[in-house]
Amino acid sequence: MKRSDHDIKATPVRKGRNLVATVSQRLRAAIAEGRLKPGEKLASESGLTEEHQVSRTVIREAIASLRADGLVEVRHGVGVFVLAPQPKAPGALQGVDPNRVSSIIEMLEVRAAIEIEAAGLAAGRCSPAQQELIFEALHVMNQQIALGTATVESDRAFHLAIADSTNNPRFRELLQAIGEQMIPRSLLGSDRSDATSADYLSQIQHEHEIIARAIADRDEAAARDAMRHHLKGSQQRYRAMMRNTRGST
Repeated sequence: MKRSDHDIKATPVRKGRNLVATVSQRLRAAIAEGRLKPGEKLASESGLTEEHQVSRTVIREAIASLRADGLVEVRHGVGVFVLAPQPKAPGALQGVDPNRVSSIIEMLEVRAAIEIEAAGLAAGRCSPAQQELIFEALHVMNQQIALGTATVESDRAFHLAIADSTNNPRFRELLQAIGEQMIPRSLLGSDRSDATSADYLSQIQHEHEIIARAIADRDEAAARDAMRHHLKGSQQRYRAMMRNTRGST
């Protein structure tokens, strides 16, 4: 079966650092929706390069992202295969229950404990190149909001870029352990439109911009405060959603 039969392709991706996020998002969606099934072999590197109209480097980085989250397995000399969902090991982070907003809030509280400090450290340690990656993720999100396309991967890339800017690899490891669920709206169904509305996305994007500017200004206190405001604000928004849901039942 040709990969095109899975209908993974969308419009051609544009040049820039958003290529990896875009290709990764397409493949993640295909796996999540069952168009790529456990045990199925992905197209070859050259096939994926042609299909998504990107370089081999972009494909390799996208596959590395999926591999880090346990979605695919690379068998050297054979190919890349989709993995079946794995049960959590004892002591591992438990998954968020999308049917319980309280479960989402719990994860946001854990993120706050990690990311507030990460933002402060990033402000004090980030290189110009790392700052550029943070602002590139912002730029990609702005484009996606304008086009009405999904922003989950670029939002995740923004927070991971801040984690990388601490120059302490443990911060990225912790966020990767949380996985895709670190961006809660990726878990919500279409009936929970409050978390994907244009107003909602514009609000969180404004908060992202304040965080990025504080890091670029090397203001550690402001960066911590901006990240705290962002994640506490997200908790409040999901609490409001929980109240609205209860009120409508």
